[in-house]
Formats: sequence, structure tokens, C-alpha cells
Amino acid sequence: MSLAGPRRLPTLTQARAPLTRELEALNERGQVESVSIPAERALTVYVDKRELVTLMTLGAQPELLVLGFLRNQGLVHSVDEIESISVDWEVGAAAVKTRQGISDIEQRTAKRVVTTGCGQGSVFGDLMAQVHSLVLPDAQLTQTQLYAIVNTIRLADTTYKSAGSVHGCALFQRETMLVFVEDVGRHNAIDTIAGWMWMQDVAMNGADKVFYTTGRLTSEMVIKSAQMGVPIVVSRSGITQMGLEVAQRLGLCAVGRATNRRFLCYSGEKRLLFEPESVNTPTHATS
Repeated sequence: MSLAGPRRLPTLTQARAPLTRELEALNERGQVESVSIPAERALTVYVDKRELVTLMTLGAQPELLVLGFLRNQGLVHSVDEIESISVDWEVGAAAVKTRQGISDIEQRTAKRVVTTGCGQGSVFGDLMAQVHSLVLPDAQLTQTQLYAIVNTIRLADTTYKSAGSVHGCALFQRETMLVFVEDVGRHNAIDTIAGWMWMQDVAMNGADKVFYTTGRLTSEMVIKSAQMGVPIVVSRSGITQMGLEVAQRLGLCAVGRATNRRFLCYSGEKRLLFEPESVNTPTHATS
């Protein structure tokens, strides 16, 4: 039983923006064709009336994106520190009001690292600063559960299928998908999931969770997953050298090139329970 007091969740607006825009383009035959494209837009974040950063986003769940961004940047350590997040798309701004301010915010945000994230992600401070203090919970995933995760993503109704040019991220509890987010950059999508986790009525434990991304596993993505307490990450793409080094240091299970029945386990193989017989087991669900 927890001895902590009741959680004080922030008040959030629900400023969901249209995810796609319809237009006409010429196809390879010179014919006019109606198509959809992702509706990328700028969102400038203000914390206690101080401009912090501008995020390029689809705007699916901007309040959760901002909350998760603050969490993964280490600028706030508890959801209780935030009183409200208000998004106004007419001016393209998110106003964050904290309960007691963020100490030394100028110094803590002075150094910015531009990351490899699509949509040009950025992190404040030393990218590796928190790695040594992160301890991941014990967790395992079976090969059958991994295949179920990949198949769930394959069958999902996504913006990518209709408009392309976006990344998707999801949080699973074993093989059950809890939340799925798409954005112009995978770093935005994982931040939105981090914000979603913080807003749950029951504190979200990462021990039985799996993080999935359509994008590559960079150091930023591995660190953010670890910050969320999630010890297993799965990607449709591959992994970078620094992403691998961080995963190995943390004992995080990093699985890449996961499509259909194929995958590569780059690190943390003790967390993955191999079932060679499942490779030839047919998938019952169909698209």
C-alpha cells in the first residue's frame, strides 16, 4: 500500500487538431488524384509564461505531448508539479502552469542537443546524464507475444496508411496494446506516450510493458523508454551504434527489423524467451 498522498493531476485542454489535409496532386500518368498529407504544425511551449521550445507536431494529443516532453527532459519529476496545460491552435501555443515553478530552468535548458529524430528533435542538457542512474525492472517477453505485437501494429488503422510521412509508437502490456500515437517525429510520439502514462489514475508500472516504434532505435529513444521504466523496445527499423551501447549498458532488450516473423535481438536477449517453433505458426488475424 502506498503511503503517498492523493495525486493531483493537471487540468488539460482537449485541443486535438485535424491529423491530415486533403489536396490534389498529379500522379505518374499526369492525372489529378485526391490525396491526404499529414497536417504538420508548430506548437510553441511556454512554461510559466517563459518560452521553452517549439515542437513540430500533428497535434493529435498536444497536451500529453507537452507533458511527456517535460517529463522526458527531466524538467519535472512528478505529474503533480503541473497545474495545467492549455493549448490554443489559433496562436500555436501551449501554456504550461506549474504549481511551484521549475528551479534553475534557465541553466537546465541552456544546452540543447539536436537529435536524429524526424522533425528535428532536441533534448536539453547532456543526453547521457541520467543513464547511469536508471534501473530497469525484471521483465520477459515470449516470441509468440512479440509476433502478436507486430501483427497488432500491422492491422492498425493508421494515419501512415492513409497519408504516409509519419511515425507511430505504441505501448503494450505484454501483447495487449494500451495506446498508439502517430506524429511527424518518433520522439514526439514517445513523449506523448510518456505523458499518457503519467495521466493514468493508477501509477503506470513499466515492468510488464513493451514499447514499440516504427522508427529506428536511437540513443534518445532507448533512453526515453528507460526513463519510462519500460525494459523492452521493439522497432520495425534498426538500431544505431549509440542506441545499442545505451541499451547494453542498461540491460534493455532491443529488438529491431521486426516484420512478419523476422526480427533481430540486438541486446538484452535474456529478456526474450525464444520459441523457435512459433516461426512457422500461421497468423490467424488477417488484414
